[in-house]
Amino acid sequence: MAELFGFEIKRKDDKKEVNIPSFVPSSQDDGALNIAATGTGASSFLDMDGTAKSEAELVQKYRSMLQQPEVSQAVDDIVNEAISIASDQKVIECVTDDLELADNIKKKIREEFDGIIRLLDFSSTGYDTFQKWYVDGRLNYHVMIDINAPKKGIQELRYIDPRKIRKVKEYEQNKDKTKNPLAKVVKNEYYIYNEKGFSALTSGYSKAGTSDHAMNGLKIAKDSIVNCSSGLLNENNSLIISHLHKAYKPLNQLRMMEDAVVIYRISRAPERRIFYIDVGNLPKMKAEQYLRDMMTKHKNRLVYDASSGDVKDGRRHMSMTDDFWLPRREGGKGTEITTLPGGQNLGELDDVLYFQKRLFKSLNVPISRMESDTGFSLGRATEISRDEIKFSKFIGRLRSRFSMLFDKLLEKQLILKGVISPEEWPDIQASIRYDYMSDNYFEELKESEVLRERLGLLRDIDDYVGKYYSADWVRKNVLMMSESDIEDMRDQIEQDDADAEDSEDSEQGQDDGYSDRASRGSGDSESQDDLPQSDDDLIGN
Repeated sequence: MAELFGFEIKRKDDKKEVNIPSFVPSSQDDGALNIAATGTGASSFLDMDGTAKSEAELVQKYRSMLQQPEVSQAVDDIVNEAISIASDQKVIECVTDDLELADNIKKKIREEFDGIIRLLDFSSTGYDTFQKWYVDGRLNYHVMIDINAPKKGIQELRYIDPRKIRKVKEYEQNKDKTKNPLAKVVKNEYYIYNEKGFSALTSGYSKAGTSDHAMNGLKIAKDSIVNCSSGLLNENNSLIISHLHKAYKPLNQLRMMEDAVVIYRISRAPERRIFYIDVGNLPKMKAEQYLRDMMTKHKNRLVYDASSGDVKDGRRHMSMTDDFWLPRREGGKGTEITTLPGGQNLGELDDVLYFQKRLFKSLNVPISRMESDTGFSLGRATEISRDEIKFSKFIGRLRSRFSMLFDKLLEKQLILKGVISPEEWPDIQASIRYDYMSDNYFEELKESEVLRERLGLLRDIDDYVGKYYSADWVRKNVLMMSESDIEDMRDQIEQDDADAEDSEDSEQGQDDGYSDRASRGSGDSESQDDLPQSDDDLIGN
């Protein structure tokens, strides 16, 4: 018996739930917090504040990274490639060609998917939604339905800030270890929502094993929340990380290097004077006083204030751009003024460029797109760099992971409206595909170039087909067609031949009709020739 939004959906009587034991725990890519179930008698301490706070800090760091120009440009390129919005086409379509269902069921599934796209307002906010998922590494929606009429389906989808929600899994000790070798099994799963975030929460459990985190947050059923994560975990498999996580260190290094270059240029750019003041045999206190008097005497500066028109005495103390004043004892050189030259290597930026390239590589965007001196050109596929091909594959992986959001929403919508049963969804999910509208010109060039090369090789080997190579070998090894592609192509060729024969028969029938009408017309003309053509003929006859 399954539960969805608090409603019970009974299984069929002839199907029983199968419990297959496994020594591997369930997937942890949802970032759930694993805790001990209450009432088990086991005492445990849990620092829920530390774990949740670190996850919130990660999201905050990722969003602060987006404020940097290089990161913002890279994220814009990724989002623009993944999501393409046009006024005359759909942003994404649900493909049900592989489903072995009736046509009306397929149509219903496509209609419900279009309804989900409208609930998400994906045609208008698709860029923002995908950017939130890519930057934060997670996306949460509250699924809102009408409790009095659940068959109406999802009524609204409301976005939830990932810093304010946390998934929790309660484990309990498995007493019967013959059915499952695991020592712990999942007892309950739910979400905790706190408007102020989890920084205000205290430790999750007391020594008695009773939880107090529910008092500080709202406990929400698992089915009421739809979660889509990046699928990336940290080294301990305890936190979900974003695709920007690997760029965090290079970004900090680049910023520190840039700040160091700025400080060095400011401090070493001007030329400064060094004053060696002869203090003779004066005692230390009097020598210092004499040096300060000399500094005050020569440090008077008249400053013109452009805003008020006043001339002020700008007396300053020692700073990094001021002169140096050094005492000199008797017996050495006298008073002397020398010049400290400025830095000579201010134009060297090799270190900054090195860390900048490291940052570009960590952002998964081709460097040619990030560098400002590289122009945009659309050439042949042979001129496309390997980075562009890798980038298109990376976009494909992002789309595949992001499509899990549509799978979860479509599942709830179809089950609520009674289109399918909960038991049928796993088989249907494997056959549903999502077609994103794409405008990657480099990918199209690559495919056309590959097809052109295959057709050229086919022309060269055509003379040897039937003598050294079979037609099936050519289809598999030259055209790289699979068994299903070969069967589909044969069926299409046979259908085209049948259509061509039907068209020829229809054309032949039309020609026969034309000939019959022509023969009938010629016979009528002969009979008309036998008739008298005028009144003179009648008189002659």
